Amino acid sequence: MTSSALPPTVGVLGGGRMGAGIAHAFLISGAQEVLVVDVTAEAAEAARSRIAADVAASIERGKIAGATEEWTARLTTTTDRADFSRCGLVVEAVPEDVGLKTEALTDVEKRLADDAWLATNTSSLSVTELSAALRRPERFCGLHFFNPVPASKLVEVVLGGQTGEELAGRARGWVEALGKTAVVVQDAPGFASSRLGVAIGLEAIRMVEEGVAAPQAIDDAMVLGYKFPIGPLALTDVVGLDVRLGIAEHLASELGERFAPPQLMRDMVARGELGRKSGKGFYEYSEG
Repeated sequence: MTSSALPPTVGVLGGGRMGAGIAHAFLISGAQEVLVVDVTAEAAEAARSRIAADVAASIERGKIAGATEEWTARLTTTTDRADFSRCGLVVEAVPEDVGLKTEALTDVEKRLADDAWLATNTSSLSVTELSAALRRPERFCGLHFFNPVPASKLVEVVLGGQTGEELAGRARGWVEALGKTAVVVQDAPGFASSRLGVAIGLEAIRMVEEGVAAPQAIDDAMVLGYKFPIGPLALTDVVGLDVRLGIAEHLASELGERFAPPQLMRDMVARGELGRKSGKGFYEYSEG
């Protein structure tokens, strides 16, 4: 599929699970080149492997046709942020830390052409705050992708206080070109998805903590009773308890004690029980 809605060259800063998923989405949806920049050569090569695996899975599912190598021929992975100069859009996908994201965004913006667009993949941080140090905040917005990106149908387009109307329209077009649905929200703590999703997840953890029911029973109640595609505790394992803890702490600081993380959550993170990525969270996972 080729889409004129997408910039010819799209950059992604950060090739972890989210960054690789974002790169995969643009790669199979019509971008002529996708450029992924990571901090080390090893990390960049790992990102290439992740994206190639996602492409292979898309071929296997019949979503795209051809050989994996044909698709990854348009993928560049590197450690040099200067290469972003040829991108029409760069999506920052570094860890959820205000200082880290601010440094990354200001550094990337210096390397972009004046007519390029810049976006942050954040699940809860203020887009307006992140734009404060930018020279062209009107060309900056949030694009909140969901994990796992290849399977997710939603992208939150988050409009900061200075996001321009042109970018708001273009961002919706990019999301549609990716075969996903755009939900446009104004910048607010947790936006729409994280605010509601974390609230449900935290309450589910409190129920486990209080002995109301076992994790599987709580998840089954939401999947079978409310048609959730995945239970809130299983989803917490997918996202990562450490990631959700950080989001909850941020929301608690902005919105109050109703988002205060349960002690059980803090204890699990302290023990390294982070969910799927550690092999154990509310459920146990084998490497296979």
